Amino acid sequence: MQNGQPSRTALSAARYRADHQDLEGGRIFRDPLARAIVGDTEPGGATMPEEMRRRMRLFIAARSRYAEDALAYAVARGTTQAIVLGAGLDTLGYRNPHPDLRVYEIDHPDTQAWKRQRLAAAGIAVPASVTYAPTDFEHGNLDTALAATSFDRSRPAFVIWLGVSIYLTRAAVAETLHRIGRLAVNTRVVLDYSEPVSDLSPEIQAVVEQRKRQLAAIGESWISYFTPAEMADLMHDNGFRIEEDVPGSMLAARYLSVEVGVRAGGPHLIRARVPA
Repeated sequence: MQNGQPSRTALSAARYRADHQDLEGGRIFRDPLARAIVGDTEPGGATMPEEMRRRMRLFIAARSRYAEDALAYAVARGTTQAIVLGAGLDTLGYRNPHPDLRVYEIDHPDTQAWKRQRLAAAGIAVPASVTYAPTDFEHGNLDTALAATSFDRSRPAFVIWLGVSIYLTRAAVAETLHRIGRLAVNTRVVLDYSEPVSDLSPEIQAVVEQRKRQLAAIGESWISYFTPAEMADLMHDNGFRIEEDVPGSMLAARYLSVEVGVRAGGPHLIRARVPA
């Protein structure tokens, strides 16, 4: 991110969620607030080839569905706290279907201020169950952000961390996982990560390299990649038990009965918990 500016990639992800409502009728992931908070009709990934836009759109819809299905599972077992790391324009807190769930949004202060402006412009009320906790993942930490809120460290939480790790240094990813791993027993997390570009097909590599250059130009470079083995080691070292690691290419198939994305490399979703 550039100083004093909100995250441009947060807007892009929100546009993909909104496009999914328009183009697939929200078949994977229903978000009735997605278009309103975006505030325009420009498609996500407007400079990308159409097939790549489709793959990315369905992946982003599927990762949100996956995370919120896992959240519902945790809530049914007594979880009453959700942390959305790098919340961007995520709308969970404003359409929250769980009456007893408090949502803590943790993000860069510039992005949070921009989001609140977007919410106000769209006429979307901020419920009392939403708490904003500003931080910079490279220079701040999760503990400090939560300490300024009503978050109860003695109770398990559900952590959603999507679309962030690739923009952070490996040290910042490890530090954040370390902090999550020190939360209460039975805290659960869903996060995504990306495999090295070298694991992709030459065709996809070319598109990805172009996108990397575009993002670097706006100060939001892709920095960190992990193989599945590296991420598994990192999770285990920080106290997690991995329940599932799903390649992004297979994720949408759970909801649309089609494979979306590349067959090797690319994004992954991990679901894990802090065991007793």
